[in-house]
Amino acid sequence: MTIFIDDIQYIKQKFAKTELFKDTSIIITGAGGFLGFYFTSFFSDLIKNGCGPKSLLLLDNYILGEPEHFKKISTDQRIKCERFDIVKDDFNKIAEAKDADYVIHMASIASPVFYRKYPIETFNANIVGLTKLLEYYKENKNLKGLLFFSSSEIYGDPDENNIPTNEEYRGLVSCTGPRACYDEGKRAGETLCRMYNEVYGLPVRVARPFNNYGPGMSIYDKRVPADFGKAIIEGRDIIIHSDGTPTRTFCYIADAIVGYLKVLTYDKYDYFNIGIEKPEMTIIQLANIYAEAGREIFDYNGEIKYEKPQEVNYLTHNPQRRCPDISKARKYLQYEPEILVDEGIRRYLQFLKEGSL
Repeated sequence: MTIFIDDIQYIKQKFAKTELFKDTSIIITGAGGFLGFYFTSFFSDLIKNGCGPKSLLLLDNYILGEPEHFKKISTDQRIKCERFDIVKDDFNKIAEAKDADYVIHMASIASPVFYRKYPIETFNANIVGLTKLLEYYKENKNLKGLLFFSSSEIYGDPDENNIPTNEEYRGLVSCTGPRACYDEGKRAGETLCRMYNEVYGLPVRVARPFNNYGPGMSIYDKRVPADFGKAIIEGRDIIIHSDGTPTRTFCYIADAIVGYLKVLTYDKYDYFNIGIEKPEMTIIQLANIYAEAGREIFDYNGEIKYEKPQEVNYLTHNPQRRCPDISKARKYLQYEPEILVDEGIRRYLQFLKEGSL
């Protein structure tokens, strides 16, 4: 687990305010996912080193299966994993909930293939579930921070004049398309956050992730970085389901977690793009990086091929370009991602080779 251990140390060095979490109570909803794996590992490391939370409550509804890291998590009594549906279940039945110092709400499916499969559940997690959280904590004066995970998808498919995209761009989003359950759920969720901050002074902060990838991302995730990684370790051809020209910037998970921790502990309501500004690359360029790294790490000899997607809505309303302007986060959070995609992909593939998850 060399890559993973290095990443946790990197996060602690870059965040550098771990004392803020000492003897606190932290709740993470949707903790079973990709980002949850790293948050869980980061806080668990602090606990083991005597400088972490006094309690860490991890909630997930297991809609995509029981998380592997829940099964492997420390037996430390300060860490509790619980099957919990934020839309249907009652927070009042969780004794640890009322004393939370920090809440991280990311209980929403983020992979397009899966949120199109579970559109109502995805939308409700961002609206009904979020409303329940905000209502539960609106009078809690001890809460230091509630982080809502929004998405870069709230921007839709920006025109060329709004790329890189800053936080004030209003978006070009369909409210009826196959991605709307996620995109519009996140947009409405941000509106809820703003209202509860204004009316009740609730210490809400909002993060807008841009294309995270890396260790902890399941090869069954169905997003491009996972699909390409799966092809490499299985020795199959890399399949591209578009024409290969859409562009993205890809932010390595360790850099992303640093950004999210900085947003969580920011001292007032605000919303921040968390991603990396460069390099913006096409999907075919990304595939070539995977293939090259795969040859080095796995002796990979597959090819890159194009195939029509089996899912009819796979490319519907898929943004042509996605690139963040992170100058706001750089100014107010001192957020500065460093791990470029060539290195990040090699770290991801090395992690997969180690069989760490």
